[in-house]
Amino acid sequence: MRRTLFDEVHEDFRLLVRDFIAGEVLPHYEQWRAAGLVPRELFTQLGKVGIIGTAVPEQYGGGGQDDYRFNVVIQEECARACVTLGGLRTHLDVVVPYFLAFADDEQRARWFPGLASGELYTAIAMSEPGVGSDLAGITTRAVADGDDYVLNGAKTFITGGYHADLVVVVARTSAEPDDRRGGLSLLVVEKGMPGFSVGRRLEKIGLTTQDTVELSFDDVRVPAANVLGAPGEAFSLLGRNLAQERLAIAVGAVAQARTALDLTVGYVRDRTVFGQSLARFQNTKFELAAVSAELQAAQALLDAAVAARVAGELTGADAAATKLFCTEVQGRSIDRCLQLHGGYGYILESPIARLYADARVTRIYGGTSEVMKTIISKSLGL
Repeated sequence: MRRTLFDEVHEDFRLLVRDFIAGEVLPHYEQWRAAGLVPRELFTQLGKVGIIGTAVPEQYGGGGQDDYRFNVVIQEECARACVTLGGLRTHLDVVVPYFLAFADDEQRARWFPGLASGELYTAIAMSEPGVGSDLAGITTRAVADGDDYVLNGAKTFITGGYHADLVVVVARTSAEPDDRRGGLSLLVVEKGMPGFSVGRRLEKIGLTTQDTVELSFDDVRVPAANVLGAPGEAFSLLGRNLAQERLAIAVGAVAQARTALDLTVGYVRDRTVFGQSLARFQNTKFELAAVSAELQAAQALLDAAVAARVAGELTGADAAATKLFCTEVQGRSIDRCLQLHGGYGYILESPIARLYADARVTRIYGGTSEVMKTIISKSLGL
């Protein structure tokens, strides 16, 4: 079906992103995969060509385009090329929106130019050992001391934390006995602050170039001027961008599944089995037809959700439904595509194998499928 989501400016931007990936990413990508990390300078390069700072206001050197469709284009082109640019999706879709929404004038002057240029790269630290989706259970603490907060605790599963210059840390700054969600604040910890250390990079099933690390904070003195938004209001502040975070995961899920379908159609046409093309078998045709139909439905739902986000109308329940459906479709689709690749599909040098490994986490991070079902059921009054 013809998509109507994008305008000419988005398609011009798509060509820019596609050319950048072809010239600056693909020639080096296998080295990055072997290293398990993209180089830090990649984000500065993205800033120089105008890819990374589209949403930052023009007065700070950004593009001044608060249009989520640019982020969609980046994800679609990365999926098309079968590449993951470290934690770029988290930086653009999850963390930068918090700065745009809650930074005060002084913080904007201090950080926004670097966010626009790629000189500042971000991560967000919510998850802790033993604390996943239950943010109200966070134990990392920050105690006020003069003009600073003294921060202590540990975080884990932090995407982009290895390279991050600014880490938005969710910490408990006051105890609220009758309200577990109260008393949490967003503190921006800067690389190099004494007591802040980056731990080991965690080995994962997939997303091998996306650094995922442990962070620790040992009496880190964070200036009160680095509190993002109102102190004690982190739980409600975080909730304001959860819909976009979940939408972003759905965007990647559909784009990667479509790439898997394209790869598989090409493979079955070229592969000969029992003296004839694999594409001529009825089972092959039926499997890929079913995948194509499901992806059409997922794309239509996703594009409607993106349009709602651009219009400022995307609800938490709609975002949850979109993430749930699109990631489940992704899992089924890529599994069926890998099956048609046979043994080759199980070998990691095969793009379909990497897509399969990368896909598994989308039903977990940003809220598990079970959490999405809980949100949807609440919207039904259940």
